Amino acid sequence: MVIEDDKSVANRLFFRLFQASNILQKQTVGQVGLTTVQWAVLGALSRKGYENGISFNALTEYLIVSRQSLDGVLKRLEREEHVLRIPHPDDKRARMILLTDKGRAFWESLQPRIHEFYADGLSSFTFDETVSLLHYLNKFQRDLERIALADPDEPDQEVPPID
Repeated sequence: MVIEDDKSVANRLFFRLFQASNILQKQTVGQVGLTTVQWAVLGALSRKGYENGISFNALTEYLIVSRQSLDGVLKRLEREEHVLRIPHPDDKRARMILLTDKGRAFWESLQPRIHEFYADGLSSFTFDETVSLLHYLNKFQRDLERIALADPDEPDQEVPPID
């Protein structure tokens, strides 16, 4: 019997997350017709309270994506007339990202496929297991965010808790 140490279990976990992310990317394109970033952008813009758009910077922070990555996705969504970049009302140099009526209709038309995708992707999980997985992924994300806050040049630096 082989007993695994903490390092090999952590390695397997991180590798499985990498694999799951790649599978998710392939499956969303095949099943829903969107990349995961396109899906996330349309979902973020369709949220209640964002009918007048969201700033480009706030969207990058919410989605945890680079400016370059978001810019490329927005260009494609703009070509498809799903989003518009409009001047920010408080800062004319900044841009707001707005879901168009065509984009909202497109997003709404995808909802049955998206919900079927969710059901298929979580088919072996009970409701309680799904809630637990969400809980542990949230915890994991907070731990990863704490790493990003640490300055590698200052190894003894205290990292503040994220609330």
